[in-house]
Amino acid sequence: MWDVHRVATTGSTNADVAAAARSGAAEGYAVVAGHQSAGRGRLDRRWEAPPGTALAMSFLLRPDGVPVTRWSWLPLLAGVVVVDAVAAAAGATAVLKWPNDVLLDGGKLSGILVERAETPPGPAVVVGIGLNVAQTPEQLPAGGASLAPYGARADDVLDAVASRLAARYAAWRSAGGDPGTSGLAADYAAHCDTIGRDVRAELPGGEAVVGRAAGVDDAGRLLIASSAGGDPVAVGAGDVVHLRPR
Repeated sequence: MWDVHRVATTGSTNADVAAAARSGAAEGYAVVAGHQSAGRGRLDRRWEAPPGTALAMSFLLRPDGVPVTRWSWLPLLAGVVVVDAVAAAAGATAVLKWPNDVLLDGGKLSGILVERAETPPGPAVVVGIGLNVAQTPEQLPAGGASLAPYGARADDVLDAVASRLAARYAAWRSAGGDPGTSGLAADYAAHCDTIGRDVRAELPGGEAVVGRAAGVDDAGRLLIASSAGGDPVAVGAGDVVHLRPR
């Protein structure tokens, strides 16, 4: 499915794919880099790694026919893909912190940024994945993790991510984006370490929602149940500045 363009270094693979999409690139266009100088995560947080130690990859999707209201599941889908891929390529057991931070041995292994791109053929989606492959402990930022102890090869990791993203996306799209019918909701719940834990979701302006993460709703939002009772509060990824254990 993928038309992969490999580069040694770039500013941002997401920016490269978005630019290609605006120029009419077809679904499946992808850019993979060994280093990016302006990598971004959610809320414009920087994603940095020494050259040659991480994979930066972005994939263009055009989910025509799937209601836009269901596109909010694509960031969660990408998280499931990465967890499954590192298990296959490295034998490593990773988990998800809602919505899609990939954690390994307690540290952050991968960050995912999914962005909508307005293009002449219609709206598209860029799925960006940054994954630490070969950093030594000295090269990792505080709280980071790498596949280096598992001896994973970058090409094997890339192949595992690309093949699983293609398969998972095809199943989701064939189901009209329905997370239940496609099996995505169940697999996400199985991989998400946040569910069942007491959390504090910090919102803009200093507000916070505190309670137990009860699950994920049909839009991919985290449901937080207060100990005081009442209906769970749904928070979206775009609304949460930090999600912390409590």
